[in-house]
Order: sequence, then C-alpha cells, then structure tokens
Amino acid sequence: ESILQIKRKYGGVPGLCHRLGTNPTNGLPDDPAELAKRARVFGKNEIPSALSKSLLNLVWEVLHDTILLILMGSAVVSLGLSFYKPPDGDNQDSSADNVANWIEGVAILVAVVTIVMITALNDWSKERQFRGLQSKIESDHRFSVIRGGETHDVVVHELVVGDIGRVKYGDIIPADGVLIQSNDLKIDESSMTGESDLVRKSVDTDPILLSGTNAMEGSGRFVITAVGQNSRTGIMMGLLGKGSDGFKTGDADAPEEAQLAKSVLHAKLSKLAIQMGKIGTVIALATVAILILRFCIIEYINGKQPVKVDDLNDLVHYIIIGVTILVIAVPEGIPLAIALSLTYSVRQMMRDHNLVRHLDACETMGSATTICSDKTGTLTTNRMTVVQSYINGKFAKQSLPTGMVEATKALIVEGICVNSGYSTNVIESSIPGGQRTQIGNRTECALLGFVLDMGTSFNDVRASHPEETLCKLYTFNSTRNSMITVIRLPNGGYRVYAKGASEQIFAKSTFMLGEGGRVEPFGEEQLARMGEEIIDPMASEGLRTIALAYKDYVPVGMKQHENEEELSSEVNWEDEDAVGSNMTALAVIGIQDPVRTEVPAAIAKVQRAGITVRMVTGDSMHTARTIATSCGILRPEEDFLALESSEFNARIRDEQGLVDQTKLDEIWPRLRVLARAQPTDKYNLVKGIIDSTLSENREVVAVTGDGTNDAPALKKADVGFAMGIAGTDVAKEASDIIITDDNFISIVKAVMWGRNVYDSIAKFLQF
Repeated sequence: ESILQIKRKYGGVPGLCHRLGTNPTNGLPDDPAELAKRARVFGKNEIPSALSKSLLNLVWEVLHDTILLILMGSAVVSLGLSFYKPPDGDNQDSSADNVANWIEGVAILVAVVTIVMITALNDWSKERQFRGLQSKIESDHRFSVIRGGETHDVVVHELVVGDIGRVKYGDIIPADGVLIQSNDLKIDESSMTGESDLVRKSVDTDPILLSGTNAMEGSGRFVITAVGQNSRTGIMMGLLGKGSDGFKTGDADAPEEAQLAKSVLHAKLSKLAIQMGKIGTVIALATVAILILRFCIIEYINGKQPVKVDDLNDLVHYIIIGVTILVIAVPEGIPLAIALSLTYSVRQMMRDHNLVRHLDACETMGSATTICSDKTGTLTTNRMTVVQSYINGKFAKQSLPTGMVEATKALIVEGICVNSGYSTNVIESSIPGGQRTQIGNRTECALLGFVLDMGTSFNDVRASHPEETLCKLYTFNSTRNSMITVIRLPNGGYRVYAKGASEQIFAKSTFMLGEGGRVEPFGEEQLARMGEEIIDPMASEGLRTIALAYKDYVPVGMKQHENEEELSSEVNWEDEDAVGSNMTALAVIGIQDPVRTEVPAAIAKVQRAGITVRMVTGDSMHTARTIATSCGILRPEEDFLALESSEFNARIRDEQGLVDQTKLDEIWPRLRVLARAQPTDKYNLVKGIIDSTLSENREVVAVTGDGTNDAPALKKADVGFAMGIAGTDVAKEASDIIITDDNFISIVKAVMWGRNVYDSIAKFLQF
C-alpha cells in the first residue's frame, strides 16, 4: 500500500526525495542554515519531556506522610492549649510556665518543616540529576547520516526531514522514513506491533521504517520523512498523553523514585523499617494507654476530681510522648540515607565512565561475585591493526607481504572494500606518523587500513561499486560468523566475496590461490596443514585470524578456470549455503588487538576482592587462552577450564539437547574462558550461574556485551554492562549501566561505588 501511495503521489522514492529537496546519494547539504530551516518547518526530532515536579509539589507530597500528619496535629493542639486560659483562676500556671508552654508545639513544627524541606529538596535534586543523566544518555545516542556526500554521526535530536540515514545491524531507528536501498535488512517491530518475528524490509516489498524499531540484520539507506512528534513514536506518546525523554525506552525513562523502589537493598531496609515501626507502634500505643489509665486512676478514681478542660492538655502531652516514641522507633531516615548514598555513588560513577540507567544496578554491583566479560574492546584496546598475513603461499610476519601476485592483490583489495560496511571508514592522521582515525567496525577498519598500506584508496574502489549496485549481501552476525557480498561482473556473471573466522571460511573452500597465483585444490589435508602451520601460530600470539575468499559465477561456455562455476540457471540468492560453498581461499590475515595495560592489575584487584572474572569471546581458543593468560584470568598453576562452544554445549546438555542444571553445576565453578561463544552460550552460562544452588548465597552476576545478540544475557544478568563506544543501540537498551570508555577498569570502579552504598548504609544504621 505504501509503495502504491508513494508512486501515485510522488512518482516513487526518487520523486519523494526530489520533493523533499534531498539527494538520495549525497543527502542534504551540510549547511547549518538549511538544517535549521528544516527543523523549523518540519519540527525537531524531539518529543517534549514530561514536566518535572516543582519544589512545592514535592513538599506537598512529603506532607502526606502519616507520621508527619500526626506530629502536625499534635503540634497544633499543643500550641492551642498553651494559649488557653481557664476562666477560673484556680489552676493557673506560673507566668514562667505560660511563657514556656508554646515551645513544645513550635519545636515539633520546626522539626516537621526541617524533615519536609530536607526530603523535598533531596527529591528535587535527584530529579534534576536524573534529567541530566537522561540528557547525557540522549546526547550519546548518535545516528549515521549522509550530508554533503560525506558520512556524519549526528545526535538523534539533530536529525531533520530529508536526511539520508544509514541503518545497520544493531541500530535503533530514530525517525520514520522510506528505504532507498537495502541489503538483507530485517527489523524487529515488536515495540510497535507486538509481533516478535523479524520483518524483511526492501525497496520493492516493504520500504517503510518506523522510529523506535530495531535493526537486527543487514543494512540500508533511507530518507527521513517524519521526526519528533510527527513520527510513529511521537504519535504514540501523544495518544498516551505523556512526554518522554527521547528515544530511549525502557525502565530508564521511569521516575527515579520508581527505580529506587526496585532496589534490593531498599526493599530489605524498608522491610526492616516496617518491622521496627510495628514494634514502635505497639509500644507507643501501650505507653499512651498506660499514661491515660494512670492519670484517670489518680485524678478521677482516687482523687475524686471532676473532669476539666485543662485535663485535655495532659491528654495531648501523653499523645505527644507516644508519637515521640513512634518517631524515634521508626527509622524515617532510611529512605533518605539510601537516596543520598545512591545519588552520591551514581554521581561518582558518572565521573568514572559509568552511566547508570537503573539506580538499583549501582547497589547490586556491591554484591557482585562473578563478572562475565567480553574480550574485544573491554580487556583489549579495540584498536586493531593487521600485523601478519598468509598470501600466495607466503607467510609474512609483517603486515605487508612481499612478492604478492597483482591479480591476487586486486581480488583481496576489491574483496575487502566491497565486502565491508560502507559506513566503516579509516581517516589518515593530519600529523605525519600519527594514528589513523577508525570509524565503525574495528575489524573492518583494520582490513581497510591494510588496503591503504598496499597503496590503494578504498573509497575509489567503493565508488566503482556503489552500495545500491551490490547484487546481494549477507551481513555478519554471530550465527554466520562471516559476511558475504555479491557483485556483478562485466561478462554477465557474478563474483562472491566472503570474509570471516578462518575455520568458517576454509570449511567452505575447495580451492586456494597458491604460489604465483595458481589455483590449487584445498581439502582436508591442506586444511589441517593450514591450521597447524599458519592459523595456530597466529592465534598463539593473541592475533585474531580472518580469512578472505571468493567465487566466480560465469555464463555458460565462458569457464576458463577450474574454480569457476557456470550459470546453468539463475542463481537462487536465498540459498545461502549454496552461494557460500566451493569458495577459493585468498588469504589469512592476522589482526592484533593488544591487551589494555591497566587490565591485568584491575583483574587482580577484583580477584582479591572475592570476584571471579570469566572471559566469553567469539575468538578462537588459541587467541582466547593467550589473552586470558596475559590478563591473569588463567594461571598456569591453577586447575581452571577453558572450553570452546561445541565442548561447552556437549557437557551441559542432556539427551534431548536441553540445558541440564546439574551438568552445568559441574562446569561453571572452574570455567574461566569460553571461546567461539554464541550469544545463547553466554545466556545459558549467566542463567546457569544465577540459578545454581552450589553457593551458600546466590551468585550475583555482572555481564558485559556490545552486540544485538548479547541483549538476552544483558537482561538476564543481575547487572548488564553495555559498551558505550562499540555497543549497538539494542545492547545499550538492554543494559543497566553503559561504560562510556569500554574499559574493564570502569567495571572495577562500579564495584567499588556499589560497595560504598553498603558502607554508607551500615554507618547510618550504626548511628
């Protein structure tokens, strides 16, 4: 329906772009005046936030506390009676007593005002801090657009109608739009429709993208057609009659008080306060009853005195004594102490690169017993460079191999340039000898840097193969562990380029370009030799090994080499297994990602604090073991386990293939490294540790994640840490804390400030 409407009204998507004054390839001009004009005409990409409560509103809410109402009532009665003078002068107090009688009532009112103002001001400052935190999260949420022919990462609030957005795997779509071009793009629209099945988006079938939905696979370009209150998210918010703090959905947008109520510590202390309050109430009521009974016996039974109005003063005095006992018994300051302690710790955590999305996560980190950490970017620097290669039968220990055949070089260069995200970019430093700036996927940045080192501009190669001309794209995900791109050849055939984990690519290869560029058979014997002589030595040095391969489909009668396939019929591009089989291996690339210098000391620190660190990575066992040993996660003298995904699953599953908690309990206490891990492995490990009854107290698990498929594990964990730099929007959405510098040492700081909360509460309770 949308396709027909766009064709009828605008003559197709190109006509729509023309009407919006934008270029489908180069986007809007990078002109601040033009962008400001569009923001005025079409609106900003902001949804007005709900109005925060004023200080007077907060004071009014605090005044509804039952105990404060009793105190105020007692104070008013006490003040009234202090100024009351009986008509007969028989029982007049001394003038000194009359002067002093009002002090008690005023003192109670002063105490009430003090409590109300402290509580209201604290709530007001908390709300301001929460708004600031939310604003910080929003300002860190950026989206890739094309302006003036160049790619820019802009804050989502600065997007305007007519912008050409680049959506990729893991993005949360920040505005409504219409697809211009897509590559195997699949969207999770469950936030809009409630349907969990992924929706395949393409220019020909379903080109409409809705704000607030998640890109789970593929990539594409789209023109933004509605922003802010006019987008689908904005319309929904309008129907609800609510404001929002932007496009971040989930618990982080709830009022801070609601988040605080979820805190485990808060629940425990609230229970304690209620118990103490009940005991205090019983004692207070008993005291008042005994005092009144004693007064009645002395005055009316023994003393035979008549009932006087002045007796009411004594009655109020007894009630004040009862209320005083109740106020002393009930630790009214506990919620305030928790709020102050959490607020202080959260503020300190922000300075230490931890953006806390859910307040209770701060306190929970103080109880953490296990940290399941990623390797790339968290334990390592995530500045990847190619340091070794195996091309044309020659193993080069430096990045640039010597004696490479030109035809092989051309295939490698073209394969790297077109078979990577077009939003990934490497910018040469303006300072001679300076580090290049890497934008996008760091592994792809390393490969593009390798192309630059070979003296070729990857932008020139991409210009000859624009993204919209690519025939088919199978984007990288954790299930494939590889990426495949298909381009058209001038002879009417197709060329398939593949890159990915070396064992994945070589398992699909039947040929390899050997010495002199000759096509050589590649079977089990060659695969074993390659693993033993090339891949394992690279991995043992902590390098990530990436294999490159290609395959040509040629028209019938044009086959010249044995590694080519003839096009007897049109290729079924949906049959991914067939497209990715019978490949010709081109090269093995060894990519170095050094361990952060501060990580070994940080890991030793948390281990001394009684916390176990486990590494869960998609890299090979050799690479994982090397990095884990250099970090101090694995020690040669200790009996720890390091398992690959296949062995891990074989050990924890029963005959029906279901996870057996008993079997998992035999493994996880000694497990320190899980290599070639799938997202389901991370989830099963986290769930197994949490559900285990081996420990006297339940294990409290923190998990780091950056990919879209890490979201289930991040949600399941007691505390989920998402990477602020390398993390996808979906991972950040599922997390409790965002690490803005992607550094393991920030997790250590989170533990420290979490324990600080407990220390502060303990001091308060002692006091």
